[in-house]
Amino acid sequence: WSICCPTFIGLMMNNYKLPISKINQLFKNKELNPSELYAETFERAAITESIIHGHLELFQEENLKKALNSDKRYEKGKNLGTLDGIPIAIKDNINISGYATTCSSKMLSNYISPYDATVITRLKNEGALFTGKTNLDEFAMGSSTENSAFGPTKNPWDSSRVPGGSSGGSAAVVSAGSAIASLGSDTGGSIRQPASFCGVVGFKPTYGTVSRFGLVAFASSLDQIGPITNHVEDARLIFNSMKGHDPRDATSLIESKAKQPKLKNAKIGIIKELMEDGISEDAKKEVHKVAKLLEAEGHEIIEVSLPLTKMSISIYYLIAPAECSANLSRFDGVRYGNRVPGSTSSEMMELTRANGFGPEVKKRILLGTYALSAGYYDAYYGQALKARAMMKKEFTDIYEDVDYLISPTTPSDPFKFGEKSDNQLEMYMSDLCTIPANLVGMPAISIPTGLSSQGLPLSVQIMSPSNTDNTLLDFSESLESLVAFTEEPVINGVVS
Repeated sequence: WSICCPTFIGLMMNNYKLPISKINQLFKNKELNPSELYAETFERAAITESIIHGHLELFQEENLKKALNSDKRYEKGKNLGTLDGIPIAIKDNINISGYATTCSSKMLSNYISPYDATVITRLKNEGALFTGKTNLDEFAMGSSTENSAFGPTKNPWDSSRVPGGSSGGSAAVVSAGSAIASLGSDTGGSIRQPASFCGVVGFKPTYGTVSRFGLVAFASSLDQIGPITNHVEDARLIFNSMKGHDPRDATSLIESKAKQPKLKNAKIGIIKELMEDGISEDAKKEVHKVAKLLEAEGHEIIEVSLPLTKMSISIYYLIAPAECSANLSRFDGVRYGNRVPGSTSSEMMELTRANGFGPEVKKRILLGTYALSAGYYDAYYGQALKARAMMKKEFTDIYEDVDYLISPTTPSDPFKFGEKSDNQLEMYMSDLCTIPANLVGMPAISIPTGLSSQGLPLSVQIMSPSNTDNTLLDFSESLESLVAFTEEPVINGVVS
């Protein structure tokens, strides 16, 4: 790995790790132009992409023009919002009009989106720039970004290790500095787990607060779009720019009042079941370290038991594949995507799906189809729905006693490529701590807090009741300042 020009390194380091609000102030004060920031970000991508492969496509030419338009708005004092001129990367299962949406699958390798997702429209209205589309596990099914049809993304902290998944590309580019922030989708931890592995912030909002219109569905009752950022305040900015009711999404919430947890002298529960077998000593130590910091600030820390969290993997891997099998039935070679010719329409569909889907996607479709089949529906999918309802009640009840819940984000630090590929249960267990928030629908955030004994990032996860997103972000920002995590990866000889 070569060392880059020190002057250029210094220029980049001055800006891309700053909070968005401070970058915005530099724009307003005419100390930095959006076009200059975009040029820095793109040049950084040129340095890092050959190593990490976080982006599948970079939107260089179009963004240079848009950045110059942003320059003009700031010159006139008429910027569109705080995000005007901010380079944000977009996971490649979110539609942007005129660009490919491949979901990292051969099935959609030739698909160009004719429309914008609602979140894209809302970010465009704020003047955000999009660096490009980021790599993911195919159709968002995976925990390592090893399942992409276009090759894996590598962890900026150690290229022999995975960046997590399925939003591995989105987390890696923020960690590497080739985007100021990114969007991911979270079905069972796909924002928080890769954010943890890459040492950045990942926020999954309350289910229904951010529109899913234009997100290619994996499991519709679990999927949620959210931000990956360097700072909690950036996550809040992006979340508040995207959130709000959307009539095109049947699951979109109309904003409702909810009792908010305390910000001072709060009661915080450490989830007992997420501090037991399967959780590394390093991960446990981070939770205890954070608990001591919170206790010193006047918060009360108690241990709480949520027994059904031990069943969350089993519940999830019946519900998610069942919904996946229904959602992915639309990819048949008839209306869009790749098509493999056959002598009959049935043969064409069979060949197309056999050729277009990768092994992990096929596995989940088969599992889901089986769980929904006649004679097995009640025994599997039906039982999983009942267990999910019980888990929701368990969490609702515990929030009568505590304001927030805390756990490790991941059972361990980032694992090596291929380490869990032959043991699917071990791979699925990497989402043990994150899945409950998706099953319950509550907001959850991952905050980097320290390094493991191997010098790799570790995080804690904070959860709160549904519809308390901004309060959770406020609380998390205060925790972030207590932890003061400042470690950064080194890529191509450059401190990220």
